[in-house]
Formats: sequence, structure tokens, C-alpha cells
Amino acid sequence: MAGNNDQHSRVARNRTQPKPPKKHWFRRIILTIIALIVIGGLAGVGLFFYYAQSSPKITESNLKSENATRIYDANDKLVANLGASNRDYVSSNHIPTALKSAVVSIEDRRFYQHKGVDYYRILGAALGNLKGSSLGMQGGSTLTMQLVKLSVFSTKDSDRNLKVKAQEAWLALNVEKHFSKSQILEYYINKVYMGNGIYGMGTASHYYYGKSLDKLSLSQVALLAGMPQSPTYYDPIQYPKYATSRRNLVLQAMYDNKVITKQQETDAINEDVKTDLASTSERTSIIAQQKHTVIDAYLKEVITDLKSKGYDPYKDGLKVYTNLNSNAQQRLYDIANTDKYVSYPNDTAENRFQLGVSVVDSYTGKVSAMVGARKNDNVTFGTNHAVQQDRSNASTMKPILDYGPAIEYKSWPTYKTVADTKYKYPGSNTEVHDFDNNTLGNMTMRQALVQSRNIPAVKTLQQVGRAKAAAFANDLGMGFTGTIPYAYAIGANVSSLQVAGAYAAFANGGTYHKPYYINKIVTQDNRTTNYSSNGKRVMKKSTAYMVTDMLKDVINSSTGTAQTAKISGVYQAGKTGTDNYPKDANKPANAEIDSWMAGYTKNYSVAVWTGYDKPGEADGYIDSSTSKISQVIYREMMTYLQEHSPNSDWTKPSSVGTVKKNGIEELYVVGHIFSASEANSGTSAASSSSSSDSASSSSSSSSDSSSSSSDSSSSDSSSSSSSSESSSSSSESSSSSESSAPAASSSTEQPADNNQNQ
Repeated sequence: MAGNNDQHSRVARNRTQPKPPKKHWFRRIILTIIALIVIGGLAGVGLFFYYAQSSPKITESNLKSENATRIYDANDKLVANLGASNRDYVSSNHIPTALKSAVVSIEDRRFYQHKGVDYYRILGAALGNLKGSSLGMQGGSTLTMQLVKLSVFSTKDSDRNLKVKAQEAWLALNVEKHFSKSQILEYYINKVYMGNGIYGMGTASHYYYGKSLDKLSLSQVALLAGMPQSPTYYDPIQYPKYATSRRNLVLQAMYDNKVITKQQETDAINEDVKTDLASTSERTSIIAQQKHTVIDAYLKEVITDLKSKGYDPYKDGLKVYTNLNSNAQQRLYDIANTDKYVSYPNDTAENRFQLGVSVVDSYTGKVSAMVGARKNDNVTFGTNHAVQQDRSNASTMKPILDYGPAIEYKSWPTYKTVADTKYKYPGSNTEVHDFDNNTLGNMTMRQALVQSRNIPAVKTLQQVGRAKAAAFANDLGMGFTGTIPYAYAIGANVSSLQVAGAYAAFANGGTYHKPYYINKIVTQDNRTTNYSSNGKRVMKKSTAYMVTDMLKDVINSSTGTAQTAKISGVYQAGKTGTDNYPKDANKPANAEIDSWMAGYTKNYSVAVWTGYDKPGEADGYIDSSTSKISQVIYREMMTYLQEHSPNSDWTKPSSVGTVKKNGIEELYVVGHIFSASEANSGTSAASSSSSSDSASSSSSSSSDSSSSSSDSSSSDSSSSSSSSESSSSSSESSSSSESSAPAASSSTEQPADNNQNQ
């Protein structure tokens, strides 16, 4: 019994013992996921409506208007409307059914089913993107959303964020409530950018095929429907291969959408996209209104600037406020293109006497005016010589790379002796020459700059050291890289805009502002971005003042090379530059490749390049009758600018002292007045110097080892090596005739044959 009782008690205990709980972890995970999805969904809905509250307003006018960017001058006056051609607005009842079907098939196949936002398409697009397919319809935006984007939002990539996408969706839903599908499709077809400044498929039909929409073939309709994705690359005139591929994709989408038959698709694919293209004259007549001849060069740079900032000037519908002084621009255009101010040579369209002129505000860096060519009215956005960097700036480089650095780093006084004696580029057997193939002995730095002698300039660069000199020049926007050739002392390939920007720093006392065109951009959703050029002090006030004082003599002195640029009563400073042919060029002795004049007042800096596009041709050179035209252009432009600006002289800073030398008031950096022996140090220069950059640049400012000096003639022509640079190991070849663009070169110089550069 006891055993049985004991057994029963164990059984009883087992029966009463609690069972372990069932495992519900899987259900809990599922519930947690569902909860998170619900919370995430609610948060997403909340965020959507939060963003929607700040959506911009959209009107029928927004939807119907062309999406052109408007350009304004410095006084907020409208000066250009990109795409302002006679847009052929086509109402819905005149839009062919085939075009509507093509647009819907390639852009938004469920257009007639959704209410502005296609949730199925968004999901399908996500899956399609993962698979890398879906006929180019990976994007989740509907036609209505695309219309909204084109009407009130920027297409800039950095602006394509979650907030904007939510607002697009919200506005698309509202647009669908107030406008019919037919109206929405009409607005879209008339708004999209079609390349070459053309907006709307109706206008594009005339531009590309010379006929109205209802006269187009199925192949042509399909191409127009597909072009908005990339109008530049699907241009049948310029890129027929890409255009054909895009057209075929649209035709395939139309067949898949059951709006054309297989036979229709095949027949259209077999049609060449170049069939029945409009003639050049027909296209020209359509875009004639888009020509902005007077501001062509300036406008071209503004458009380039917009693109560099990430905007699409033909799709974003921007308001762009520039620094353009319209009155100054008109005067500059007239100076360049009429005989009222300048007597230009008789030339031909094949090789016309050309110019490039940049006008920069000395205090701010604002580009006030620009002309890139003359007699170029039949070309839109043609060659802009004002910003090209393929011609030597000749002696206008001397203040930037030679004498400015000498004052800045070595505290040279304006009476520092430099030597115009026979001299070879360091590390080479090539002699440096001037226009007259003569040497004039010892002279002061002021005389060397005023009379634009070459040998003292190259010697000065060597004394300063190329690394330091290049750093100084780069702070002025020259953009040099690597070890510069010694030939850059007398000219390098930089633009008139770069020279004007650099000289503006001398004008304002030593602060460099990178030249800029745009001061404000307003997007379609009224977001404003302001622009300015933050000034950077790149030299001491003493350097800027002393350079300016010497450059005033270039214009005012009887031995100066820029006397033609003199304007009575105007305080100004400047420098000429001419670039001569090498000896073996088979040109007249006085032939020049380029002629420059760069100068400034306290208000404006103006740089002028003149020359021919084809200087190698028989009649493509500047001679004594045209060499001074650059100075005349400068003088006429600066005269106009100063009529509308205050005229005052520069004030000597306290860091600059004065001393009489040979009856001339010379300048020195306070604390660095040179004794006679210091000023004349190094005047017994040998015919070829071999001192290294590092050694010369380490010389103290009060104990300079420089080349010798004496008075010289007043010509601005200088000579150097030939236009090609050949360098061997540890040797540097440079040219002052056609100096190569700023680029790295080796450490010593071994130039080729000589040419003269002024």
C-alpha cells in the first residue's frame, strides 16, 4: 500500500505541476513587423502632408507657359529669354492621336487610369530598376508629375529630394482634380524642351521637319515623343544614330501598348530619321528671334556657368540676375563692330581681324561687359576670344609674374637696377631677345617695365624664383601647374578675362576677386541663391601701389609703350603686349601674332586681345598699321566707363616711401630702402646666368643679387625662343611667341629658335 500511495502521490504531483509555456516568438515577430510597418506608414503619411503644406502654388499659366530661363542685367532688366522663339502652341484637338499615344506609351502607360500618382508604377519602377529593364520607364513619375516638375520646380539634381518628390505628387493630385487628361497632355506636349532653344513639340515639328504636327509620319511622331528625355543627344540632325535608337524604343512601346500594329512598327523603323529634315534656312528662321547678338559672348558664359552650378538653363525656368552693364556692353559691341570708334583693316570673313575684350569691376570682380569676336553676327554662341587660353598674353604678364613678385617677396624698389645685357635662358644655349635684337645695358626696374624690355623681365623671374613667382601669379588667377618655363616671364597662354581679373587686384590695392557673371538665381519654386566673389588679399598694399605707379608711366611717360591709350585727365595704369613670329615664320620683320592692351582705373579693369584666328596664313598677321588697335579699343571703352564713374588717383599707403633718383620720384617699401650698392648689386651680369631658383629666391630683400641695369629704348617688343617648347631631361624649353598653355615643365631651359615678343 505504501508503495501504491507513494506511486499515486508522484502521479498526482506530476498532474498538478505547471506545463511549460508554448513558444509564441514567431507570432510576436510578425506582430512587431506589422506594427513597425503601420508606424512607418503613418509616419510617412504624416511627413507627406507636412511637406505638402509648403508646396508652391501652381496655376494654369504655370502649366501652359514655356519653360524658358530669363536672363537679367545688373539693373534687373530682361536681356534674354532662352527659347523665346515663336512657339507654335498646339491645342489638344490639333495634336495628332498618334503623338498622344506615343507620348503616353513611352512616358506613362497608365496615364488614363491613375489620378496623378501611379502607385503601381512606383512599385513597378522600383522592381524594374532592380532588374535593369522596363523600356526606360524605371522612373516613378507620371506625366502629370513631370508637368508639375517642369512648371514649378528645379530640375537640378541636388534639388531632387524627398521633399520635392512629395510636393510634386501632392500638386499632381491637385492638378488632376482641376484639369482633364486632355488638357494635361496638351500642356506637357507644348512645354517640354526639344533642343536648340525650342520648346514644345509643335515648334519642334517645324524646326526639325519643316511642317506641322498633323503632317508628320509615324516615325517622325515617335522621335518627337522620345526626344524630351535627352533633346541634345536625340537630335536627328546632329546625332542620327542615337535618335534612331530612341525612336525605335518609342515605336516598340507603342506596339506593346497596342496602339500600333506590328506592320506599322516595322515600316516606321525602316524609315531613316533624316528623311525630310528641314533645311538650314528653315531652322535658322525659326530660331532667329533667339539671337542676342550684342550680348552673345556674355550670354554664352552665363549659360556655361549655370551648367557648372548644376542647372539646366533650358529646362529649369530660372530667373538669372547677372552683373552685365547693358549700356557698357552696347558701347563695347559698337566699338568692336562699327567704324565709329576704331578704324579696322579691310579683311575677309575667312580670316577676319579679331578681338576679345573683358571688362571687370575692380572692387568686386563682377564681369561688367564682354565681347568675344567682331563681325560675327550670323553665329550664335560663337568663338569667345575673351575667355580662350590659346594665345600668349605677351608682356602684359610682366607685372603678374615678374615685377609684382619681386616687390612682394624681395621688396625691390622701383629704382632697383636690372640688366638688359646679353642673356640666355638658364640651362640653355638660347638667347633672350627684344624686338630690336639689341641690349641697352643697366636700367631701373621702372624703366624696364615702362619700356617693356624682355631680358630684365626673365632675369627678374629668375631672381625671385619660379615657384614663388608662380604662386603669386596663381593667386591672381593664372592657373599655372608644375614648374613654369622661364619664357612665361614674357607671356603665357591666358585669357583676357584672366588678365583683367589679375589687374583688378592691382587696381584695388591687392585683393583678388575671381571674375564672375551671375549674382542671383531664382528657381521656379522661388528659392533664391546669391553669388559673389569673396576677395582674397594676395599681395601687400605696397606691392599693388608700386606696380600701379610704374604702370601709370607705361601710359603717361614719353618712353612708355601705351601712349595711344592715354585719356586726358583720367588716372589709369596699364601694360601693352605684342607677340612676334619666330625668325623662320616667313613673315615681314614687323609682323606680330598678337597685340594686347590691359589697363585699369580704380573702378574698372579692361583687357583687350587682338589678332587673327589663322595667324599662319599669308594675311593673318598684325603689322604696324594694326598693332595699336588694341590700345584704341581700350581707350574708347575706358573713356566711356569713366564718363559714368568717379575719377580719382590712388592714395599712397604708409608702407611706401618716396625718394628722388636722377630727378624721378621713385618708390620703396618702408624699412627696405636700398643703398646705392644694394640697388646696383649684380649689374655685372654675365651673358648667361645659371643660378638656381632656390638659391635666388632665398636672397634677402635688402641684399638682392640681381642683374645689371641701364636706360633702354621705349619699344614694347621683346624676343624670346620660338613658339614650340621642346624639353629634354632636366631642361626646359619655352617660347614667348606662342607660349604653351600653363603646364608642367622641367627645371632648366633649352628653347628652340628665337622669335620676338613685345
